[in-house]
Amino acid sequence: MPSKSIQVDWLLAHPGKQTEQRGAEILVDSGSIASVIALRPVGNGLIALPGLTNAHDHARAFRTSALGAFDKPLESWLFYLGIIPGVDAYRAAATSLGRSALHGVGRIMMHYTRPQGLTDPVSEARAVARAARDVGVHAGFAVAMRDRHSVTYADTASTLNQLPVEIRAAVKSRLDASPLPPHEQLALADEIAQACHGPGFNVQYGPTGVQWCSPELLSLIAETSARNGRQIHMHLLETRYQREWADRAFPDGIVAYLRDIGLLGPRLTLAHCTYCRPEELELIAASGATIVVNTSSNLGLRSGIAPVATMLEHGCKVAMGLDGLALDEDDDALRELRLLYHLHKGWGYETTVSAAHAWQIACRHGRYAVSGITDNGGIATGGLADLLILDGHALMDDRIFDDVEVFDFVLARASAQHISKVIVAGNTIVDNGRLTGIDYPSMMNELLAELRANIDPHDTWRRTVQELDLALKPFYLRGHHLGCC
Repeated sequence: MPSKSIQVDWLLAHPGKQTEQRGAEILVDSGSIASVIALRPVGNGLIALPGLTNAHDHARAFRTSALGAFDKPLESWLFYLGIIPGVDAYRAAATSLGRSALHGVGRIMMHYTRPQGLTDPVSEARAVARAARDVGVHAGFAVAMRDRHSVTYADTASTLNQLPVEIRAAVKSRLDASPLPPHEQLALADEIAQACHGPGFNVQYGPTGVQWCSPELLSLIAETSARNGRQIHMHLLETRYQREWADRAFPDGIVAYLRDIGLLGPRLTLAHCTYCRPEELELIAASGATIVVNTSSNLGLRSGIAPVATMLEHGCKVAMGLDGLALDEDDDALRELRLLYHLHKGWGYETTVSAAHAWQIACRHGRYAVSGITDNGGIATGGLADLLILDGHALMDDRIFDDVEVFDFVLARASAQHISKVIVAGNTIVDNGRLTGIDYPSMMNELLAELRANIDPHDTWRRTVQELDLALKPFYLRGHHLGCC
């Protein structure tokens, strides 16, 4: 017997690609769709769509405008993330993942670049995995790795010498720690995988980016992944300054370099690729790697607009990420989908990214990037039971003509307020605006109380970061990040 029956008035099995079905019953069994049966609408006003995936994020508990980081370029913004002390890793992950689920995400990638650091890394990863299970999301967990360029994209000692003398010692003390050797970083990632990897929690290697990882570390990750099959998640060419650095560091091409060391391939997911050139996108497409575009994040961090139409033209697998910086800092995946579509769809009568393309970006290839699952991202018998159920009565409260497609309403105006249910692998994790697994409001209040109690009023690091922010602007504008000035 099926474990769950879901009746809806509208089924959008492949949104934007085919006309919606009027009335359906979706039978779910053991995390998969057992059957989809046409039936007369029951009048509940519900709309069923494939579940959404956030294929690039960092599971940050606190939104960054609260840290004073609004409207900063990435190169300065990163340091604001460290001005608050670590908090309980379970609560931090559960609130972040819970907020994502409430806003429409069932599968989420956590590039875990900012550990709380209150316990050893394996214990912290276990706490994060438990949080994901309790919230009910399925998560990818990329163990962050880096071993160079701790302040800018140039040699750290050289950078420190160019900073104002008043902050030089504080920056060196806080940011110039010796990293673990590459083989120890790989060993730690494998230990975390042994402890945590399993259904619903996919541990991956997470090199932070070529500019932050030595050739030795990247080559070792490539070799180890080829041997054990573990997936890899990494930033690439997010900002113009990273593009400038890459062109100087890799005159034969940074993507060609990734190919030559064996890192570029189907197991690799590349976040951003904002400044990838057509010939680089062709290499990425040929390799089978996945690209995750992060539209709102790129706008908020002054990074630019990714060439999504060119990515699709070259046959790249493209997924959607929120990167913890949705347009309104609310993790609303439906609004992110709308922004992605409007920004890249084309102008006038020319269409460069169709509505069907946009929806596939939001739900298809991200499933592989997060969970290693390959399917077409739709709703069909035998497929994955990841479903997003919307309240059609609220969404279409002013509907006048029955022949206006329901998907037009979804793409034009749907947001988290219209979510009735979020279902992941057959399990309902959001029901009528509430998480079924945790008490989100209470846990968020506990987390804020913990943070406020632990903030040291005498800590001067926040002021140092503000001064570092001011110092970095001329550093990048003068090209010092290239290591040549």
